[in-house]
Amino acid sequence: MSQTDIYVIEYDLYGVPKSFVIRTKLMNNVEAWQWASCDAGIAPIPKPGRPPLKRFSKPMAERFGITDVKWRSSAAITWGEV
Repeated sequence: MSQTDIYVIEYDLYGVPKSFVIRTKLMNNVEAWQWASCDAGIAPIPKPGRPPLKRFSKPMAERFGITDVKWRSSAAITWGEV
């Protein structure tokens, strides 16, 4: 099972570091800013099967105190016998 679709997003909200883990098929800088906005509570979380919502861009998110958004793929866990 591939774990390449699990990502860690880190950002600052009014200078306070925040981070969360998300599972998604697509991740890039635009997506990271959108999901950071959702995690901070300023953008609604999209519901599956519904029309897409308005996206929060970097300048829009920065107006609400979100800065320094970074994302990375999570590390794969290798389970072994003890």
